[in-house]
Amino acid sequence: MILGAGGIGRAALEIFQDNGVVVYGFLEDDEKEHGKEIDTIPVLGSTDDDGYLKLIGKKCEAFVAADENTYRQSLVEMLHERRKMQPVNAVHRTAVIAKSASIGHGNFINQQAKIGAGTELGSHCILHSGALLDFNVKAGDFVQIGAGAVVGSGVTIEEGAFIGSGVTIVSGVTIGKKARIGAGSVVVADVKAKDTVFGNPAQPIKK
Repeated sequence: MILGAGGIGRAALEIFQDNGVVVYGFLEDDEKEHGKEIDTIPVLGSTDDDGYLKLIGKKCEAFVAADENTYRQSLVEMLHERRKMQPVNAVHRTAVIAKSASIGHGNFINQQAKIGAGTELGSHCILHSGALLDFNVKAGDFVQIGAGAVVGSGVTIEEGAFIGSGVTIVSGVTIGKKARIGAGSVVVADVKAKDTVFGNPAQPIKK
């Protein structure tokens, strides 16, 4: 069961089907989507519909397909509390994960993403197409890394940070909790928690 019928939901559907996993349906809070189909898979109802939720953990697993972090966290917490289960990972078959890397639960890892040796990826993260995490990177929970971003070796990315598409982060840098890195930026120094930075070299955006 996929929670969320937006873009990540559709991409996750293709990943699961390509890996031979049967998807029963989507749960989506936008009522306008109810009754529709995505590539022949129905949008069954809302994410809080007990009639469908009761199947999760008994007859099927769940994947959370929401890219907005607050909403994503609320769905994960709901699954923990009501179904006592962790969402599964959606890993594209072209993604490359080193044998010595470790990943948590509920991650979305799209096509041609690469995770290097000794890298630790937390839970409920989103790695878009072509994202590269070099060796010995540490990424916390609910981190999102945009398409084509390059994260150098030994970088630490703390919980909830957002790395835009095409960003380059040089080796050894720390990105603070809930920091945001604008698309195409080159990060050469540590970024404080909750700061938003942009440019080459990346500089804080004045609030």
